[in-house]
Amino acid sequence: MRNALAFIRYYRLGRRRGEWTGREPFDRWREKRVVKHIDYVRSRSAFYREWWGDIPSSRWREFPPIDKSILMSHFDRLNTAGIALNQALNVAAAAEASRNFKPAIGDVTVGLSSGTSGNRGVFLVGGRERAGWAGAMLGKMLPGSIFSRASVAFFLRANSNLYESVRGKRISFAFYDLLDPMADHFARLERQRPDVIAAPPSVLRRLAEALRSGELDVRPRRIISVAEVLDPLDRDYIGRAFGQIVHQVYQCTEGFLGCTCPLGTLHLNEDLVYIEKEYVPGRTRTFVPIVTDFSRTTQPIVRYRLNDLLTESEHPCPCGSPFTAIERIEGRCDDIFYSTSMEAGGEPVIVYPDFVTRAIIAASPEIGQYRVVQTALDRWTVQLESPMLRDETIRERVRQEVAALCGRLRCRVPALEFAPYSPPAGDRKLRRIERSWRP
Repeated sequence: MRNALAFIRYYRLGRRRGEWTGREPFDRWREKRVVKHIDYVRSRSAFYREWWGDIPSSRWREFPPIDKSILMSHFDRLNTAGIALNQALNVAAAAEASRNFKPAIGDVTVGLSSGTSGNRGVFLVGGRERAGWAGAMLGKMLPGSIFSRASVAFFLRANSNLYESVRGKRISFAFYDLLDPMADHFARLERQRPDVIAAPPSVLRRLAEALRSGELDVRPRRIISVAEVLDPLDRDYIGRAFGQIVHQVYQCTEGFLGCTCPLGTLHLNEDLVYIEKEYVPGRTRTFVPIVTDFSRTTQPIVRYRLNDLLTESEHPCPCGSPFTAIERIEGRCDDIFYSTSMEAGGEPVIVYPDFVTRAIIAASPEIGQYRVVQTALDRWTVQLESPMLRDETIRERVRQEVAALCGRLRCRVPALEFAPYSPPAGDRKLRRIERSWRP
């Protein structure tokens, strides 16, 4: 019964979306929820109780932040279910190896994060939280209501009891394993005829190409991008192929952080999470989020500093939602490029992922697929699709755009090496801008 009530409550909350009378009433409601949540966490989590010391719950913004290394180091005493890290890792690893994602520890779902930063994390979600997540997800993202029939196709590296929780009497859910051949997925999709396809942008791009070539024939009502950064180039290509807005879900181990409104604008889910903004130097609208998820109690997330770069929209969204509108998820802090100043002394210069993306896209409208990897302080590898790679005119335009970018930043122009575009393996995330070199 508690799980059913949680589902209904969060479903209604998700449907409410922009119906608040204004930002101030919403902020007062949210602040009460956060303080109440922190009181609960303090009483149940030994780690947080000691980490926060004597700082009162009403001054929670003064709590020292945590990150993945702190969470994993104190996993046993941070979670409120009494689950040891080794126990959680063993259950999650067994599920990954067998591709059977049903096992849990009691009522607690255990999963592994994708670990793009090189360190995999573990997440715990209780039964009530699973029901609440399903309600919020369906309330915000399902075309139509839960009383209408809908078929959902979900492409992910790993399934989970969390994702299976969206299944209901009227909602069918099909998991598509990214480790399976894409040709098998095409045949299965045509049998399923899904109303919703949720997949990483790299997979949606492949589906869009198959749709255009006649290799695939499906007409979903909604396309949702998940798990990877949605590059503007991919968003436009996928949207044109399917003839609709490409929606997004911004979710990670730390919570259901954001999703698009009916107009396609990405908004933070500020009715579920409180996100503080740590603005980066020289960028008035770009920030690193510090997350407090006031809907999770099994593995509490309080003042957790993410490794992402988000850029706020310059103008409010016409949809009327009071939730912060996001222009772009730029990528990870670890993928910020570096150069050196042309001024005397050669001070380090930051080159943000969005700058690199815009330079490549501006080089030519013919560029369909690309990746840029910084392999040394003064060297980038630019991967392009084969026809583009052989076109010296396009390569020269890329050089010119990169040089113009460096001129604006007053930094040294890197040597560019061109290589064939290499898509990621099925179980790896696509990172169009990546820094493999470490200072």
